[in-house]
Amino acid sequence: MAQHGHHVASSQKALMLEMKSLQDEPVEGFKITLVDESDMYNWEVAIFGPPNTHYEGGYFKARIKFPVDYPYSPPAFRFLTKMWHPNIYENGDVCISILHPPVDDPQSGELPSERWNPTQNVRTILLSVISLLNEPNTFSPANVDASVMYRKWRDSKGKDREYIEIIRKQVLATKADAERDGVKVPITLDEYCVRTQVPPTDDGSNLLYDDYYDDEELDGDDEDDNEDFCYDEDDSGTEDS
Repeated sequence: MAQHGHHVASSQKALMLEMKSLQDEPVEGFKITLVDESDMYNWEVAIFGPPNTHYEGGYFKARIKFPVDYPYSPPAFRFLTKMWHPNIYENGDVCISILHPPVDDPQSGELPSERWNPTQNVRTILLSVISLLNEPNTFSPANVDASVMYRKWRDSKGKDREYIEIIRKQVLATKADAERDGVKVPITLDEYCVRTQVPPTDDGSNLLYDDYYDDEELDGDDEDDNEDFCYDEDDSGTEDS
């Protein structure tokens, strides 16, 4: 019993520090609040669709539920807004390596190093979720139909638009939610990019761009264009690896 009490005390402290850090230095495109002020273990997340992507103008709501032994076990991330996506289950649960416990499971095709570990935090989860929205993983989909449809869109270089049209419909459907909640959804990059100290990601996030398939020809040379869309010019390309 004492052990449980210790977990609660340390996880609550960890979560309070994370909440404070996210309020001081927000992750662009996210707004975080507690579902209930007296409960540190349930967070409400509002996600704004990044400009220049198919999710632009979207207002997506989600919940993060933390276990009492956080950060030793991962939280669960569930969308409340209806999402059509290869890695989101019908009930809104997000299926992503970073939220899976670090057990060795060769069947999953995931390396233990890609899974949860106590150095991960809400910030890394949010960045992973936004990256997943734009770059689905079709290896072991949570929604097989969405995965098939996404692959058709990708393999046809954007000519098969069924996947994108469903996403745009869902984005439009979120406008009513935003109005009801009195939320102004950022549309331009300036509105979207809250100045933060988060280092730019270097993971090919050029796929976020709506015009990725709009060019008749795809040049291999453009790989690094539009790499991090919320950073000053002089930040891009600097790596401390």
